[in-house]
Amino acid sequence: MKNATVAVLAVSVAVGGLFAGQWWGARRHAAPSSEGAIASAAPAARKVLYYRNPMGLPDTSAVPKKDPMGMDYIPVYQGNEAEGASAAGQLRISADKVQKLGVRMEVAALRPLGRVVRASGRVEPDERRVYAVTAKFEGYVERLHVNATGQPVSRGQALFEVYSPELVSAQREYAIAVQGMRSLANAGGDAAAGMKQLAEASLLRLRNWDLPADQLEALARTGETRRSVTFRSPVGGIITEKKALQGMRFLPGETLYQVTDLGSVWVIADVFEQDIGLMKPGARASVRINAYPDKAFAGTVTYVYPTLKAETRTIPVRIELPNPGQLLKPAMYAQVELPAADARPVLAVPDSAVIDSGTRRIVLVQLGEGRFEPREVRLGARGDSYVQVLEGVREGEQVVVAANFLIDAESNLKAAIGALGGHAGHGAPAASPASAPAPAAAPAGAAAGHQGEGIIEGIEARAGTVSLAHGPIATLKWPAMTMDFKVANPSLLQGLKGGARLQFEFVERGQGEWVITRISPAAPSSPAPATPPAAHSRH
Repeated sequence: MKNATVAVLAVSVAVGGLFAGQWWGARRHAAPSSEGAIASAAPAARKVLYYRNPMGLPDTSAVPKKDPMGMDYIPVYQGNEAEGASAAGQLRISADKVQKLGVRMEVAALRPLGRVVRASGRVEPDERRVYAVTAKFEGYVERLHVNATGQPVSRGQALFEVYSPELVSAQREYAIAVQGMRSLANAGGDAAAGMKQLAEASLLRLRNWDLPADQLEALARTGETRRSVTFRSPVGGIITEKKALQGMRFLPGETLYQVTDLGSVWVIADVFEQDIGLMKPGARASVRINAYPDKAFAGTVTYVYPTLKAETRTIPVRIELPNPGQLLKPAMYAQVELPAADARPVLAVPDSAVIDSGTRRIVLVQLGEGRFEPREVRLGARGDSYVQVLEGVREGEQVVVAANFLIDAESNLKAAIGALGGHAGHGAPAASPASAPAPAAAPAGAAAGHQGEGIIEGIEARAGTVSLAHGPIATLKWPAMTMDFKVANPSLLQGLKGGARLQFEFVERGQGEWVITRISPAAPSSPAPATPPAAHSRH
């Protein structure tokens, strides 16, 4: 009996050992796969580069901390990209956000850059048509035939008469020399030759004093001298200057009258230096005068002056145009339009597509539905609405021409642009944890827009701002506070009244600048936002 009991116990121990060995082996094989499953399910830890200011100020920290209002600094992780970026340097925005922001695209295409350079100018007389009436001898004004400035005169019209003792004496010498030459005409010899030379010298002297030819012929024929000489207008025009007075004494070379022919005038246009390369002699120009708003005067560019006015940074451009009826008066103010279109088609995009930071020019190119790529471009000539692109964009690509700044805010464009050339912002150097880095994008997977609920405390329609007492903002770790927001579109303020409770969505357009992109009434069942502490009011 005792031996049987021992045998049963031995069999039981053997069976139990067998089952224990099987369980232990299964346990050993299952443990690694289970641990592997747990390890594979655990998300990879992200490395925090630094912490940035929650209000967008240029302040960072290597360790977690709070700002003076008690808000936590936001962690910036390694490899942070724009919203759902599918590749380095690309932006992905959902279709509903693209529609909400009002994004509009246009194709980069070859087109001539039509442009009109506009400049202000003034009417001036043609300097080649201004004549001065002077005397080359000393004398006295005996009589004025034209005695008023601005009086029109015709060519050859008598202006004034003068008396000069010197002129009378020269006429007498010439008359005597002519008589002597006639008396010695048959004598021959040196006497006749000498008298001829004397007559020719006297005649040349009178001609140099601009005596009329008919008066010289009469003097040689009759031998009678005239006491006075009449001065006539050399051209038809207007008396623009009159210094002669009846009875006055004048000296040789003194200007007594100035006559200006206004049949053709100049317009001197002041063109800014950035446009002067488009000005070419022979180009057509259109001139408008305030006195004749219904008329456009056509002219031609005849000269581009070689000097620049340092005070206005402009270069004078001369436009010559006919003046029928003398409608254009000197010193009139003129508005000049100078077409400067280039017939050659060039690759161009709308000027609204370029985001210019001052040091870099960026264009957003659409790669697909909701996918955008910021590219640095090199620009060329500019037209009225388009700008030439020399590098950065290819023909046929879609570029964003509207809501660029909102895409910048929605997707933190600065982070994507940093991948272009080691820059974290539009022309700003890329930051590192050791140096003060620029604000980066929100953590991957976070929504670009932030939602909140608040009560309207004030509306400034002209400034496009609304003051909200809002509750905590979880995505930014903001406490309840009262602050001012800008609105992306003034239409968002329509129908709003103070004290109304609403839900809103907003984005960060710039450092410390928060813009509301959507407003809707708060749900009736939602609780009122917490009353903001006094210390957090009005940021």
